[in-house]
Amino acid sequence: MCIGASAQADAVDTLREFVRDVKSGKASFTQTVTSPDGARKKTSSGSFEFSRPNRFRFAYTKPFEQLIVADGQKVWIFDADLNQVSTRKIGAALGSTPAALLAGGSMEQDFALSPQPSSGGLEWALATPKAKDGPFQSMKVGFKGRDLAAVEIVDSFGQRSLLQFGAFAANVVIAPEQFRFTVPAGADLIEQ
Repeated sequence: MCIGASAQADAVDTLREFVRDVKSGKASFTQTVTSPDGARKKTSSGSFEFSRPNRFRFAYTKPFEQLIVADGQKVWIFDADLNQVSTRKIGAALGSTPAALLAGGSMEQDFALSPQPSSGGLEWALATPKAKDGPFQSMKVGFKGRDLAAVEIVDSFGQRSLLQFGAFAANVVIAPEQFRFTVPAGADLIEQ
């Protein structure tokens, strides 16, 4: 076995250790979404927090405000510009999704894992959903050492989303109210 192959295998082990050992975390993020033809890109940024199982919060601040909160029972999506909230039960919302991989607990059950070549100074592991009719084709998780550094998702339409995390902090105390969502007064609520 060459050294590169063992480093790649380590990325899968690092992902398994991350899911097993990191019970909570927070980071800033920048998300770049690229169209299937690679021609169009849009960038957004914000903060990310999670606490296993099934609690996470993505707070987008640029270019517009959006909040996605999973409270363990439901996922809430609040679009501030539209003053609209949509919600669905967590099982229906997560399934074999990237959020389920990062904040859930059934990685081996829902995903096939394989090592990928190192690139951009990161070690990568590929997680492919075992369910073939899900919302995404694949997800690559990049680590710098043991720290979560990036996630690249290819959805079922071929659109690519790259989340790059900064200042990742593992196993930090996160206030439980960060994972509670209250529908703002006057907001439209859509239950799915």
